[in-house]
Formats: sequence, structure tokens, C-alpha cells
Amino acid sequence: MEAVIEPSPDDPAPQSLSARIRAAIPPKDELKKLVPLGLMFFCILFNYTILRDTKDVLVVTAPGSSAEVIPFLKTYVNLPGATFFVLAYSALANRLGREALFYSVLTPFLGFFGAFAWIIYPLRDFVHPNAFCDMLAASLPLGFAAPIGVLRNWTYSLFYLLANMWGSVVVSLMFWGFANEITTVTEAKKYYPLFGMGANVALVFSGQFVRYVSQLKGSLPAGVDPWGVALKLLMTAVVASGGVIAACYRYLTVEVVSKSDLSEKSAQGAKKKKKPSMSLGESAKYLASSPYIRNLAALVIAYGMSINLVEVTWKAKLKEQFPDPSAYSAFMGQFSSVTGVTTLAMMFFGRFALRKWGWGVAAQITPAVLLATGAAFFALTLSGTALSPLVALLGTTPLMLAVLVGAAQNIVSKAAKYSLFDPCKEMAFIPLDQEQKTKGKAAIDVIGAPLGKSGGSLIQQVLIFSLGSLAASTPYLAAILTAIIAVWIFAARGLAKQFDEKMKDVQT
Repeated sequence: MEAVIEPSPDDPAPQSLSARIRAAIPPKDELKKLVPLGLMFFCILFNYTILRDTKDVLVVTAPGSSAEVIPFLKTYVNLPGATFFVLAYSALANRLGREALFYSVLTPFLGFFGAFAWIIYPLRDFVHPNAFCDMLAASLPLGFAAPIGVLRNWTYSLFYLLANMWGSVVVSLMFWGFANEITTVTEAKKYYPLFGMGANVALVFSGQFVRYVSQLKGSLPAGVDPWGVALKLLMTAVVASGGVIAACYRYLTVEVVSKSDLSEKSAQGAKKKKKPSMSLGESAKYLASSPYIRNLAALVIAYGMSINLVEVTWKAKLKEQFPDPSAYSAFMGQFSSVTGVTTLAMMFFGRFALRKWGWGVAAQITPAVLLATGAAFFALTLSGTALSPLVALLGTTPLMLAVLVGAAQNIVSKAAKYSLFDPCKEMAFIPLDQEQKTKGKAAIDVIGAPLGKSGGSLIQQVLIFSLGSLAASTPYLAAILTAIIAVWIFAARGLAKQFDEKMKDVQT
């Protein structure tokens, strides 16, 4: 006779569909934070996509410039600029309150972007030192063309710096710092994943806006600079979106922060241990002493170097195919939209891969994707006209096919990073003890991430100076990319074994 299991009086009663829907709707006090925070985040990411696409169009298609300037901008413009900002931000933080500090950081960004489109860009021929740079180009070897291009178009270089800093400053520092301050842990677990989905929706919308604006040249009268008009519309949208960001911040400050009792949260925050700040020497020593952290750092460094090596070469091909700034910008707008859609789809695949195959396999998918797509891109780039008859059957040219394959490589690589690489990296810290978590993450932040971003740029600079151009460096870049990804996969496999062992120790 089968036993009949009586329901326990403590078991929750089954809920109707309407009850489940009502339970899913956030309460009013949470909606007051969720809606303006969500709108604020959408506008910040909307601006980020426009600025990211526009900065590449400016520096790559500028007179006397090419994609070869990007490694030099990342090393000699972005790095000093970020250092200066940290010093200035620290000084302002000691003198201003939270709200004043936010507006003091946001306003210069919006002011510059608006002024660039309406004042600086129309006066570019007067403010750029073209004659002086022509003299330098005539007297220096061909390998110096890229750094001369950075100087020649110095206003574009400044735009590239501030557009690049928008992501790290406004997104990471200002938004997430404020969101973490006014959001409880329970609310964060429920709503932060929605912000990630919203980020990709913003990517789709902003990409289509860039594409639409960049294709208006057909409706403009003769003699009008179509890229100048597009730039004004794009930067006006950035400034208007910035106004929405400021309004949302003001609303949250007045309606949420000032009306909330933060004493309990402040007391809890005072008990938290401060994250250790490690010097460069201390970080290097810690990395050398821990094989687990060393393998994890290798993953971070290898990703930064790999994506950099392919991306710059692809942007050089992109300029060949679309020398006109408006056409280049329209392509980048479509590229951003497809990246958003692909990332949304890959997020679901990433969750499936982690559950189905585990950490080890999931961690190797990103380098495998980079290797396969990178090999296809470099093969097309190096083949020249050899594949022209075969490519003609597809109704395109070898150059356009290389552009499309490079775009696919960048799209899939970025989607794999957000859906697989980043979750795997953060999961790798879970089985570590508190000291290893804090010190290991500090070491990777100080050494791993910057070295990954600048390592690829330094390799390209050495090859450009040695061989004279990025095109001549392509075969060497392909070989270096293969070697880097091989090290990446080897480190991922080693870390997978270490991760499984540590997880067993945690569970026993």
C-alpha cells in the first residue's frame, strides 16, 4: 500500500496566476528607485554606444590618420588622461558632497561633447596643426605616421579620450557607485540582472539611431558636410540624454535618498572590511606566489590582448571599405545593434553552458570562439586577391568579406565575454578564502586588466615602428594571436582543475 503524503500546514498554498503576477510587481517603494535607476542606466548606455562608435569614426577616417593611431591613443592619451582624472576626482571628492560631485563630473563631459559638434569640429582646419605635422611626416620615417596622426588631429584624440572615459567614469564609477549606495542587497539580487538586459536593449536602440542619422546625407542639399550634420545630431542626442540622467539623479536624491533612513545601512557599511588597495609591487608579488591567481590573471590578460590585436586590424579594413565618415558611422551603428541582440541571445546560452558542461568547458568557449573567428579573419586578410573568384560567387569582394567576418568576430567575441568570460572569471573567486578573494582581485585589477588592455597596443606599436605599417604587420599579428590564445586555453584548463579541487574542499 502506497503511503499518502499529507500536505504540511507550513507548506505554502498554491498561488493563482494573478497572485503570482501581483507578487512579481515590485512594491511602490522599490519602484521609486527601480524606474529612475533603470531609465538613468538606459540613457548612460545609450550615450556610451554613440560615443564609442563616433570616436572610432573620427580617429580612423581623419585626414592623415588610420586605425594605426588606436594603439598609440590607448597608451599615450588614455592612460595619462585616466591618471589625471583620478587625481582630479580625488581632490573634488574631498571638497564636494555626493550630488555636487556627480554634476561636477557629468557636466564637463556633456559640455565638451556638445561644444565639439557645434564649435570645435567646424573649426577643425584652424585648430589642427596640419602644416607642422606635414613637416614632421616629411622628415620622419613612415613608422611615425600614427603618432603624427594623433598630434595632427588632437581634438579628435581628446574626443577619443573622453568618449573612452565615459564608460569607466560615468557607468562604472558614478552610476554603479550611486546604485550600490541606495540599493539593498535583496533589491540588487532582484533587479541588477534586469539592468544587464536593459544595457543590451540600449545598445540596439542607440545603434539604430547612429545608423539612421549617418544615412541622412542623401536628403541634404549639395555643399553641406553630411558627417558634420550627423555629428551635431548625435551629440545633441548625447547632451539631451545627459539631461535625463541628471534629472533622474536629482529625483532619486530628493525622493529616495533624503527621505530614507540610511543610518542602519551606514552602520552596516561601517562594519564591512575595507577592500585592500595593493601597490604594483605587492600585486606582482602576490601573482607570483599563487598559481591559481596567476592562471586567472592569464585569462584576463589574454582576452585583452587578443581582442585588441584583431580589432585594430579589422578597423583598418573597415576604413578601406568605408572611407567616408558617414558610411563608416552607419556601419558601426548596425554593428552595435547586432552586438546587443547577439549578447542577449548569448546570455541564455551562457547560463545553459555553465549548467550543462561546467566551469571548465564554459571558460574555454571564449578563447575557442576568438581563435576560430580570428583565424578566418586573418586568412581572408592575408589571402589578398587569391580568393577573388570564389568570393565573387558570393556577390561580394575579398575586402567586404573580410570586413563582415571581422565584424562577426568582434560581435561574437564581445557577446562571449559578457555571457561566459565575465561570469566564469567572477565564479573563479568563489571557492577562495576571504584574503585570497580580496588580494587576488586587487592584484588582477592592478596588473591583469591594464596589462591586457595595453599589451596588444604595445605589440602593435613595436611592429608598426619596425615594419612601417599595420598591413605589413598582419602575418605576425596572426601568429602572435594564435600563441596568446594557446596560452589562454592552457591556463583555462589548469585553472579548471584547480577550481574543481577548491570547490570540493569547500563542499566537504
